[in-house]
Amino acid sequence: MTDKEKIEAGVQLYFDSMYESSADKVREAFYPNAMITGYLETGLAEMTVDDFADFVAAQQPSPKEQGEEILLEIVSLDIAGSTASVKVRDGYIGHVFLDTLSFLEKDGSWKIYNKLFHVES
Repeated sequence: MTDKEKIEAGVQLYFDSMYESSADKVREAFYPNAMITGYLETGLAEMTVDDFADFVAAQQPSPKEQGEEILLEIVSLDIAGSTASVKVRDGYIGHVFLDTLSFLEKDGSWKIYNKLFHVES
């Protein structure tokens, strides 16, 4: 599997974690010390991976169980050595987000090191 394919699989795991409300998949997709940061209607939101995993798990029934439409688009993917930046448009909990995911490769595994998000609609 190429680095690009591994990163794309990481994006899919990230999306699946939210779509299935799976805290375990969140923790698998992110490095433990990653941060999830962006602006919501209420202002700046900053979360640790555990905070985000708890938030995702609390979405019950899951978007998958509710039969929500799948919206996942990789807008751009740039690899520079053992780092990558992926811009993703995804639908989640009634919003369309534009996420910038920073990936880091360690020991052949690509995981999300940082997530910045913007609510498009």
